[in-house]
Amino acid sequence: MEAVKATAEGTTTIETRKVKAFGTEASTAPLQPLNIQRRTPTPYDVEIEILFCGVCHSDLHTVRNEWHGTVYPCVPGHEIVGKIVSVGSHVRKFKTGDLAAVGCLVDSCRQCDYCKDGLEQYCEKGNTGTYNSPDKYLGTRTYGGYSESIVVDEAFVLRIPENLDLAATAPLLCAGITTYSPLRHWKVKSGQKVGIVGIGGLGHMAVKLAKAMGAEVIVYTTSPSKFEDAKRLGADDVVLSKDESQMQRYAGKLHFVLDAVSAQHDINAYLRLLRVDGSLALVGAPEHPLPVAAFSLIPSRRSFSGSMIGGIPETQEMLDFCGKHNIVSDIEMINIQEINEAYEHLLKGDVKYRFVIDMKSIKR
Repeated sequence: MEAVKATAEGTTTIETRKVKAFGTEASTAPLQPLNIQRRTPTPYDVEIEILFCGVCHSDLHTVRNEWHGTVYPCVPGHEIVGKIVSVGSHVRKFKTGDLAAVGCLVDSCRQCDYCKDGLEQYCEKGNTGTYNSPDKYLGTRTYGGYSESIVVDEAFVLRIPENLDLAATAPLLCAGITTYSPLRHWKVKSGQKVGIVGIGGLGHMAVKLAKAMGAEVIVYTTSPSKFEDAKRLGADDVVLSKDESQMQRYAGKLHFVLDAVSAQHDINAYLRLLRVDGSLALVGAPEHPLPVAAFSLIPSRRSFSGSMIGGIPETQEMLDFCGKHNIVSDIEMINIQEINEAYEHLLKGDVKYRFVIDMKSIKR
């Protein structure tokens, strides 16, 4: 098939081919097999056979239109690991046979100040997400990693350290960079005390990363059953956040807190853990606003901020850091035919700590 792309010089024809995928046609429909169109590689593209794709809670939110902006059909997936099967004539960084990864972004304007600084996630004109974003080549929407292959500009493709397990690397492309970016931005280092709130898909990665950065890591959880696992992941101490006496243990002593909880919770209880000039960064996304008391901030010059994913340079830095410290996600492997059941487990928090799809199952 062919698609016509408008350019400043006129129009150009983009060839496409049919690819197997899993997606949905409506917010209330289950995910099921679909055929989608992928462009054939342009001179700057690489084509990747997808080997593994992580399952992010964002996939579920988008598929079910919980963030009110989904265009159907929708094929989610932005934690992609695979093998390059073809490259465009101008590609210089990759060759056929290389292992490669794709995260949450597949393009941006590349001209604004943020893009020039490697902060494509904050692109002034709006970045192009790996799925459910306008596709400038085909005029449709981008389709994600729940598919047998993907075509991406080499500028948005990442290298995978050779020593890392491929399947367990996939969640690093979202869960990993979402937690690495704020830890890096707020300069977490040896000698600091760092609190991690919540120990799910994001929180378990934050524990591993903060520990590898040299910090003393304290995990906050509402579940006594997670104490042992938090210690296994590298936590130096674990606090039951429902116990006020335990919450006093580090009051005013933490340099940094990373809050990965998306449920409603008392943010002031964690702000009060910070020492003078301490910062709390929110990466969880509660549905409703979190009330912040002025005097949780003012007396100790504390800061309350948010953070999202990183740009392409920082994501590559994160992968290299994980390679150096042998860090990957804790995963449960599934076949693509089990994705709807996996979503139900995800809703219940019944996964340790990230589902990853073995994408060879899509060929069944």
